[in-house]
Amino acid sequence: VITTLLDKFTRAFGHGSSNHSYPVLQQSIGVGSVFEGWSPHTGGAFYQVLVPLSAPAGHAFHLEPDTGAKMPGRNFRVRVDLECTCVREQLGDNSTLCFLHHCKEELSRKQEPSLLDTLCTGPYLDVEKTACWLYRLVRAEWLLLPQSSHRLNLMFLPSSRSCKMQLSNGEGSLVVEVQFGVRQGNSDIYVSSQPPEVHFMPSTTWRETYAVAEANFFRLVARRAPQDSWHCKCLQFLALIAMDTGFPTYALKTVVMHLLNTRPLSQWSRRDFLKRSVDIVDYLRCSLAKKRLDHFVIGNQRLPGEITLPPHLQGVEPPNLFQRLVCDPDACRELVQKY
Repeated sequence: VITTLLDKFTRAFGHGSSNHSYPVLQQSIGVGSVFEGWSPHTGGAFYQVLVPLSAPAGHAFHLEPDTGAKMPGRNFRVRVDLECTCVREQLGDNSTLCFLHHCKEELSRKQEPSLLDTLCTGPYLDVEKTACWLYRLVRAEWLLLPQSSHRLNLMFLPSSRSCKMQLSNGEGSLVVEVQFGVRQGNSDIYVSSQPPEVHFMPSTTWRETYAVAEANFFRLVARRAPQDSWHCKCLQFLALIAMDTGFPTYALKTVVMHLLNTRPLSQWSRRDFLKRSVDIVDYLRCSLAKKRLDHFVIGNQRLPGEITLPPHLQGVEPPNLFQRLVCDPDACRELVQKY
């Protein structure tokens, strides 16, 4: 059902993607626990999708590290530059006048303003302006979806950095959060509109996200594992318990990814369920004792070759997800208690 729905939204997004004032929306990518197959949520489904953005004609995106944003993790800004399209005009493509070499009066008469004049703050793509544009686009395109979609009720939920929607019918409801991002080269790493957990984030700051790389890893494991593999059930079971204790499920997920990458996939069957669950808990115990849990994607020398990283993330030291515990004894004691 959700795949069909996403296909419909992708086609709807396509209707609004040809305007030169706005980014071009690519096919959405399912990320997060639901699409990875281990969602612990029992009270309604929550689907996260990432919609990649590419620059419209006559524009280019350039990623700049945002060292001014005092936020945890790696942060970037997306600088928008104008590009010369005169050669295309000379070849007979008059769909876009060159923003650099035509006068403003002619441009204002014959085409929409540039992306710099619509969704940017200064030279940088603005997350909140882009989210507002996406809300308007979805609201307009919803009416163009096939008639079967209108058996669902669409309600928009407040979110300044994503497009969050609740879809419901007489039998139940689900929430879809559409985040958007810019791909780093040809890699599986993006900078995205993902909202911060606690801190305020400037509207021109984009967070580096590894959600697509992690989702691709789970898809890769699903293709390689035997049909009776219970690796997702192990993670789902422990994540459900962790939710009741407040223990971070991302730490659990990271441990499972490390074990899936180092232990034969043939050892994750139903009969191995208890052994693998104990392995996961023991791995966590050792990590807490050492106050160190390596990030799965960054700096992982055993990352499958099918997962592509940008050059700046290759060969770096893996970040410690438990670094805060080294400096904060109270936080360490609290997490150990939750464990």
